[in-house]
Amino acid sequence: METGNMNYPWYALRVRSLYENTVATHLQGRGYESLLPLYKCRRRWSDRFKEIELPLFPGYVFCQFNMLNRLPILSIPGVVHVVGVGKTPVPIDETEIVAIQAAVKSGLPSQPWPSLQVGHRVRIEYGPLCGLEGILLDFKGRQRLVISVTLLQRSVAVQIDGAWVRPMSQQHRACSAPVTSQARSWQPTA
Repeated sequence: METGNMNYPWYALRVRSLYENTVATHLQGRGYESLLPLYKCRRRWSDRFKEIELPLFPGYVFCQFNMLNRLPILSIPGVVHVVGVGKTPVPIDETEIVAIQAAVKSGLPSQPWPSLQVGHRVRIEYGPLCGLEGILLDFKGRQRLVISVTLLQRSVAVQIDGAWVRPMSQQHRACSAPVTSQARSWQPTA
């Protein structure tokens, strides 16, 4: 059980289909810091529409742990393996985890999005995502910031106001403070 120093890197765990919630619950029960970002989706049932929460990264749960002590993680029902290159697990970039956490906490509409290789990188200068960087897209007349997890080659699109962003080459310091990375607290500083 990990209850001490939580400054370990974040890793992506590949989990069995539909086991994301089970794995996240087990991780938390064993004292690990985990992240299962969800989004709201409206689904049609036979007689009604229902709003449900689904994983932004289906098949993956993020966890912060000591790689030298990964057996307790791998023994959780539903965990397939730790994502990496070949058999070598690779940690997720801390700034990508902070960006995903901030996007989920903002409450802005988000959805899974294909990972992009081209596009303009922007920095959010205003609003609840101030300080984050990502790729700006225009989809169905609405602006979205695409935040990627490079290792998984997956992305999340968060609906934003286009006036909040500046191209990376024209950065202005409108924010009082950028999003910071802290071990237990992932909230942007104000």
